[in-house]
Amino acid sequence: MAYVEVLIGAVVAFGLGFLWYTALFGKVWKAESGVTDEQAQSDMARTHGLAFLMIAILCYGVNTYINYHEVAEQTFTHGGFHGGMLALIYALPAVAINYLYQKKSLKLFLIDGAYILAFMALAGAVMAALKLG
Repeated sequence: MAYVEVLIGAVVAFGLGFLWYTALFGKVWKAESGVTDEQAQSDMARTHGLAFLMIAILCYGVNTYINYHEVAEQTFTHGGFHGGMLALIYALPAVAINYLYQKKSLKLFLIDGAYILAFMALAGAVMAALKLG
């Protein structure tokens, strides 16, 4: 398996997260999550570093699944489909369980869940399109 694909997929997903949680949904996310500006800015290196590691682990799983297919089948669309399906089957239910027990809002789940779905689909698409596997 080409680990470069995973690294590139994680960088793309992390970049999407920057846009998602700043320009697109930053204010609503902060209001729904209760995270203050001070909390968001504290210990950023550790938070972002561990978040990147978790994204890379998810990308590794998506890339593993993609690489079960022949290289000729590994297209942008095909990778996006598998990334999205894996998010729907594994990641979103796990997040939903935690949010249900933590009594978090549906709005917060939709923001976070849609990000997970979007980044796994985008990372899968990019990793498959690279065809390094």
